Amino acid sequence: MDFSYSPRTEALRKQLLRFMDEHIYPNEAAIGAEIEANTLAGKRWTPLETIEKLKPKARAQGLWNLFLPPSADGSKGAGSTHGSGGTGLSNQDYAPLAEIMGRVPWCSEVFNCSAPDTGNMETIERYGSPEQKRQWLEPLLDGKIRSAFAMTEPAVASSDATNIEARIVRDGDHYVINGHKWWTSGAGDPRCKVYIFMGKTDPDAPRHSQQSMILVPADAPGIKVLRALQVFGYDDAPHGHMEVRFENVRVPASSILLGEGRGFEIAQGRLGPGRIHHCMRLVGLAERSLELMCTRATRRVAFGRPISDQGVTRERIAEARCLIEQARLLTLKAAWMMDVAGNKTAKAEIAMIKVVAPNMAGKVIDWAMQVYGGAAMCQDTPLAYFFTAARTLRFADGPDEVHRNAIAKIELGRHS
Repeated sequence: MDFSYSPRTEALRKQLLRFMDEHIYPNEAAIGAEIEANTLAGKRWTPLETIEKLKPKARAQGLWNLFLPPSADGSKGAGSTHGSGGTGLSNQDYAPLAEIMGRVPWCSEVFNCSAPDTGNMETIERYGSPEQKRQWLEPLLDGKIRSAFAMTEPAVASSDATNIEARIVRDGDHYVINGHKWWTSGAGDPRCKVYIFMGKTDPDAPRHSQQSMILVPADAPGIKVLRALQVFGYDDAPHGHMEVRFENVRVPASSILLGEGRGFEIAQGRLGPGRIHHCMRLVGLAERSLELMCTRATRRVAFGRPISDQGVTRERIAEARCLIEQARLLTLKAAWMMDVAGNKTAKAEIAMIKVVAPNMAGKVIDWAMQVYGGAAMCQDTPLAYFFTAARTLRFADGPDEVHRNAIAKIELGRHS
């Protein structure tokens, strides 16, 4: 079995690593300073100039829309179709690139590869009409606008999407939308111009044919952003995870995606790549944390010898390396299966890596924090934020328990 990267991926890896060294790592402190300055000036939800200045550099080097896989119709992908710099990489080819970007959580936006825009762009590319693509996909691919995905609701357990209560009701040439959503990531950004909204069009239809997805302009009357939700104290401005109310929001009937009752079908096509992207980035986050851990361990002395000489530290470093390598291989296998057999065939592997990667990253980051001691708890290192990101992803795109249940059902089915 050959685990080497394709020549194209290897070339992009080298290019991306060079860009990280030249532009991303040197600007980590600048991003923190800019967020703090914006907060003091009352402009916390203003797009970050540092990131905006880096985007043209990334695009000029062809490091733009790297996430776009070959499209559903077999063409190279939306970036190729719409002339916006997409590369048409397979999931397997994109995996090591996403890992590199995952080392610095904010940097995916520099390459137009950040969630939820990636999932929304894939959704519109695969399931949108030509007019929907012209109106929303093209400016998203160009990085001119951003987007949000409105699915989760505070009143019900949204891990079971059949619980969702939001309504999408046909009224002549329009749909009328009502619902209360939260954890709508990206809705805090002033550049957010469109939501993909999931709700019920027919509550009496079969269980998995009740839901639909629809494109909703962010400035449509009746949309009210109620508040930004904090994640362990972080509000992730200017991106944000918002609580949003939709009250009698009217959109043209042409805004429906694929057709009424197709929401679950779209969700499966969207969430497969979205989950694997998260896992790829988590491998990079864990790799960066291990590097920080080793650097700290060799430079700090406790009880008369370097921390790196302590047995418990060496045990954790060794175990971290094993866990990262295992997670990377499972991620690559899942990506490969998605490419050759489709998301449905790869559903067990996607579920497995969605359980494995966040738990692995959380453990590695936690061990790195132990080596840093008090410094790990404050803004002097990125580890506290890394930890919250890894822990959050044990909920996002489905909690551990849901994925474990799916894995168990598949496994039991093999022996029934």
